[in-house]
Formats: sequence, structure tokens, C-alpha cells
Amino acid sequence: MAERPEIVCICGSARFVTAMRAANSELTLAGVIVLAPSEADESPTPEQEVVLYALHLRKIDLADRVLVVNPGGYVGESTRREIAYARETGKSVAFTHPL
Repeated sequence: MAERPEIVCICGSARFVTAMRAANSELTLAGVIVLAPSEADESPTPEQEVVLYALHLRKIDLADRVLVVNPGGYVGESTRREIAYARETGKSVAFTHPL
């Protein structure tokens, strides 16, 4: 039986959706299972934001490591919380751009 592929959770600001899609594509083509933030055509309600954030933390739980997509070194408040959570749970965290 083949070894399980690595699982990477992508984190980052919604303003970087294009860069996150590119990272997703690159990782997927390299044989990695990618867990990415949800995308919606409309802005979520505050209640939906709570649900989506909780789901994203569960994605971090499932991942082997986290990749933060942060063009220009930008990391917003929500992404900072995700990074802290990932580190608290023992996940390695990498960034696409230096902080």
C-alpha cells in the first residue's frame, strides 16, 4: 500500500484568494492533499463566520503542517490566531513570504 500523501492546510487573508489558489494548485500537483479556507461569493454573516473559523481550525487539526500565504509579509489578526493554534497543537508553520 502506498504511503499517505502529506496534508497541508493553507491559511491567509481572504484578500489573497488568488495567491492561495495558486499555492493550492502547486501543492496539489506535487501530490499533496490541500485543505484550504472556504470561499463564498457573498460575505458570510457573523454566525457563518464563527462556523467557518471553527471548521478551519479542524482543518488545521487534520493537517501535517500549515502554509501561510502572506504576500508582502502581511498576516492579519485571524491568521495570527490560526498560526498560534497550529503551533499550540504541534504543527509546523511555513510562510510564502518572510515576515
